[in-house]
Amino acid sequence: MLIVKDLTYSYRKHSLPVLRNLSLQISPGSICGLLGKNGAGKSTLLYLISGLLKPKSGTISFGIFTPWERNVNFLNDIFLVPEEFELPNITLKEFLSTTAPFYPNFSMSDLERHLATFELDADVHLGQLSMGQKKRVFVSFALACNTSLLLLDEPTNGLDIPGKRLFRKAVLNGMNDNRTIIISTHQVYDVEKIIDHVIITESNGILLDSPILDITSRLRFRNTPNREEASKALIALDAPGGFNIVELMDGDKEETNVNLESLFELVLSNPSVVKSVFES
Repeated sequence: MLIVKDLTYSYRKHSLPVLRNLSLQISPGSICGLLGKNGAGKSTLLYLISGLLKPKSGTISFGIFTPWERNVNFLNDIFLVPEEFELPNITLKEFLSTTAPFYPNFSMSDLERHLATFELDADVHLGQLSMGQKKRVFVSFALACNTSLLLLDEPTNGLDIPGKRLFRKAVLNGMNDNRTIIISTHQVYDVEKIIDHVIITESNGILLDSPILDITSRLRFRNTPNREEASKALIALDAPGGFNIVELMDGDKEETNVNLESLFELVLSNPSVVKSVFES
């Protein structure tokens, strides 16, 4: 289990914190969407969780490990795919010979399976790939390492429309009950159908930390052409054919799929209402 408690971090000694008093808890078996505005500290949080940064105060634990202690048994059970990365000008086979041994649960058969999902094969030269193809290869390798914790920072940037669809398929195929995947993204439509937990953060803390099932039991998401209905909703966003609205779940109405864009705008625009809904 990943536990973050009262976390505060700033990049310079006397600068304002990027994160302040942030707490969250994520159980194994979750695909978590980490959402927030630019500058809300999403990437910083991933670097802290991976042990690349050390907080000014607060704690992070993943199982028995504290990330910034850089224990080898922690490092070989976590993988971070940053938003921007460079791959060496070598073949994938050469890359695997030097990198895969650091991950004891790496599986060549899993790598070939994920590459096939991305419509690639293992006989590729990394230096000859486009940025989108490099992203497909690196995500495939990250999944094939079979770490208990996988952190993906804006993983669909650089992918074309088919690539984003294949990304979703690969993530679902690589998921199991013992794995936790955290996806930090602005591209909410790219992950809307695969996440089962949502965290919305700002620099001052967590605005929402909830499983999708809990959200759909409390809030209803739908499109309406009716302006009066829209005016009574918790939030209404202009959309083709009318408005995307969020309402309180009422009585025995059928649950709906979460619209992440509408949820995100609701949480940012009226956090006190959201807090009251989820604390009731």
